[in-house]
Amino acid sequence: MCDGEGFLQFFTALGEMAQGESIPSTFPVWQRELLSARNPPRVTFTHHEYEKPKNTKGNVLTMHEMDTKSFFFGSTELSAIRGFVPENLKNISTFEMIAATIWRCRTIALQPDPEAEMRFMFPVNARTKFNPALPVGYYGNCFVQACAISTAKDLSHKPLCYALELVMKAKALVSEEYLRSMIDLMVLRGRPMVNLDHAYMMSGISKSKFDDIDFGWGKASYRGIAKEGLDFLPGVFNYYIPFKNNKGEYEIMVPISLPSAAMDIFVKDLNDILMWNNDKKTLKKTKATRSWLLF
Repeated sequence: MCDGEGFLQFFTALGEMAQGESIPSTFPVWQRELLSARNPPRVTFTHHEYEKPKNTKGNVLTMHEMDTKSFFFGSTELSAIRGFVPENLKNISTFEMIAATIWRCRTIALQPDPEAEMRFMFPVNARTKFNPALPVGYYGNCFVQACAISTAKDLSHKPLCYALELVMKAKALVSEEYLRSMIDLMVLRGRPMVNLDHAYMMSGISKSKFDDIDFGWGKASYRGIAKEGLDFLPGVFNYYIPFKNNKGEYEIMVPISLPSAAMDIFVKDLNDILMWNNDKKTLKKTKATRSWLLF
């Protein structure tokens, strides 16, 4: 029915009315016909997120003896990752950096078949992709899953910048035509589900202003998942959660679930990245200023 932006609009309106307002500051817009399929529908892109991977050798993830840890990314950790970003990718977002790094480390940790097709999916807000843009107040479901693809071998052995570029290109591919193509595919194939075979997903909520919602008791001190154990897809789906540390600085927390043996490898590989700085292709050790891992 609606996505994160729609929920934000709804709860903001509830907060306003709880504090005495008679009408919401943003009026709701239904108008689902704005996202109707074309006539005739035509699929003009390959939407990998709905396709079966070309190579699915082996079982990538088992749910046996799962371990959950939360990883924190502040200015120190982000600076370490940015050291691996080449000049042509300098406009990469924080979400793209963290997501690509975790996708690569997760693949290394799971040790899939080298030729297996690994996929990373993440939601992209489509509201501003249309021309004209969807009207302010539209609260329907309006995002698309971008999909980055690589063989396990390339993702594991090529430099980190390879994964960074794949994620950036997947996001850049999302245009109005891409969205219209996806809508048409939904009609032609009867609303298929996203194919999670060999997939990893992450959803970022850092730009959604849920902590600004006020029901009269003040703004929220936390927004994110309610409990450890993550969600309906442990090991496959993670949230990218902003929070304030005890210094009042914004950081990012990403809770991860993996089989215990894979978690040990994941922690080591991520730590290797965060403990090194890439300065003009010369790797040099840097001292960690704090613990980035919460057990």
